[in-house]
Amino acid sequence: MHLHGTALKKRSWRRLAAVVSAATLSVGLLAGCGSDKSDDGDKGSDKNAPAAAGKFPVTVEHAFGSTEVKKAPKRVVSVGYTDDQAILAFGVKPVGMTDQYPNPAGKSPDINTQWPWVKDEWGDTKPEVIMKNGDNGPNYEKIAALRPDLIIAVYSEIDKAAYEKLSKIAPTVGRTKAEKEPFSAPWQDNAVHIGKALGQEAKGKKLVAGIQTKLDQAKKDHPKLADQTAVALSWYKNSLAPFTSTDVRGRLVTGIGYKYQTKIDDIADGSFSTQLSPERTDLVDVDRIFVINDKADQAALKKFKLFTNLNAVKKGNVSYLLDSEGPAVGAAMSQGTLLSLPYAIDELVKSVD
Repeated sequence: MHLHGTALKKRSWRRLAAVVSAATLSVGLLAGCGSDKSDDGDKGSDKNAPAAAGKFPVTVEHAFGSTEVKKAPKRVVSVGYTDDQAILAFGVKPVGMTDQYPNPAGKSPDINTQWPWVKDEWGDTKPEVIMKNGDNGPNYEKIAALRPDLIIAVYSEIDKAAYEKLSKIAPTVGRTKAEKEPFSAPWQDNAVHIGKALGQEAKGKKLVAGIQTKLDQAKKDHPKLADQTAVALSWYKNSLAPFTSTDVRGRLVTGIGYKYQTKIDDIADGSFSTQLSPERTDLVDVDRIFVINDKADQAALKKFKLFTNLNAVKKGNVSYLLDSEGPAVGAAMSQGTLLSLPYAIDELVKSVD
């Protein structure tokens, strides 16, 4: 089963406060690990690491306050589930990242560095995994050992306590100031926000504009979509699990022209998705359904009578999009980044042509 919180594979979100309170490292030790001292053979050495291109110093306001990035960072750690991809889009290779999709035990390189839209950008670089999807929080010891000079935790559920702990290791940029619930900020805002942290806000705006042009063209090429309502969902634990209109998947569906089934937002109560009871299957009885699952879950969904009886299913108006398998269109949608969106838009449009 592949489900996520931005491809998040586990639906239950565990807050990070418990990890912060239970962490064994003291603030002093964390700060010490972030020093510049390192043996030449140390894995965390930044001896040959190129600095990020951009204009510095820069001050970034975010949900937990403001952070000054005094000079071009050489060692960036990505704590947010998809922040690594945004960072890559600005020409920076994170030294640490979160595994949004489970990497099979013993498999190398990490599948999260092998998506079609990031593989070339990562090249031979193998970042340290500092958190896996479903963990209670980031591994502070690993992050400190990497000696970062910037931590980015934008597409993340970290709270104030976790932010403060990360800030003891290195300057940390949290999610956008306007974001009320984790994972609810528009992808455009996240992209520019991360670009600013890397001294490249203007480039971030330019990249966003390019993707918006691509979305606008999709709308222009498919004007009939404006009269149709759609929803993106997954099959999870024997339930239909639709995503909200504010989730990255929902925003992409409306981005190419559809109206969204916003009643889902009401029952999701601030979350990025919800699980429907059988009697609420009517909420996904819309004109077009986008199913994001891998083969096994798609097969199970197709045996669920309440789903197969929906008008869209009977009419063949369902786009079955593999999540992490094959072309991984679902992963591209779920990640919703500067790198994945062009790919996702192309594939999404193909599915409705």
